[in-house]
Amino acid sequence: MAAKKVLVCEDEDAIRDFVIINLQRAGCEVTGVSCGEDALAEFEKGGFSVVILDIMMPGISGLDACRAIREKDSKIGIIMLTAKSQETDKVEGLTSGADDYITKPFSPSELVARVDAVYRRISSYERSGNSKILTTGPFSLDTQSRSVKKNGLDIELTQIEYGLLEYFIQNSGIALDRNTILRKVWHDEFFSDDKIVDVNVRRLRMKIEDDPSSPAFIQTVWGYGYKWTL
Repeated sequence: MAAKKVLVCEDEDAIRDFVIINLQRAGCEVTGVSCGEDALAEFEKGGFSVVILDIMMPGISGLDACRAIREKDSKIGIIMLTAKSQETDKVEGLTSGADDYITKPFSPSELVARVDAVYRRISSYERSGNSKILTTGPFSLDTQSRSVKKNGLDIELTQIEYGLLEYFIQNSGIALDRNTILRKVWHDEFFSDDKIVDVNVRRLRMKIEDDPSSPAFIQTVWGYGYKWTL
């Protein structure tokens, strides 16, 4: 099996070396850079499955690099590093297109577990079986290509956003609690928390709803979770 190719962008030498060494010990092929500009240049060379970006960097920030990478690749896994524990930093990273985040300081086991989890999701998507078309209202989902159309027009979704939409449609009319959504879409990774669900639902609504501020398809079940109502 080919090694996981990981791009690490961290401006603090000690942290970057820590990440690189521990991922290499876990069998990853790692490229390390110290600024957002170099991260984007390495990304353009292709071949990476996972990108790890520090949020706070001089020049092109991790958030801006995340947005730029996500605009060009909806499949790649992106993990943000932050030195802060405030929820706003985590939410901003997820809103920018990241799949997950790690708050410093973190252990080697947590780092490897998060990278492995993102990589497994990508790999499972790439190994999806025969195509099946799911249709509901104006939406059409191709389960093999993991592509979505609304009224015949393509909608560009990240892998997580697609997974959410497919899960909602498959459970139309059922109120789904956040923890269940985490288990089904994020594959029950122990380190995730339910704010990841909320941010990704918000991103998904921005792409599929005619009026995201008054959603017609993904309804909030207050204090519980969400429900697909079409």
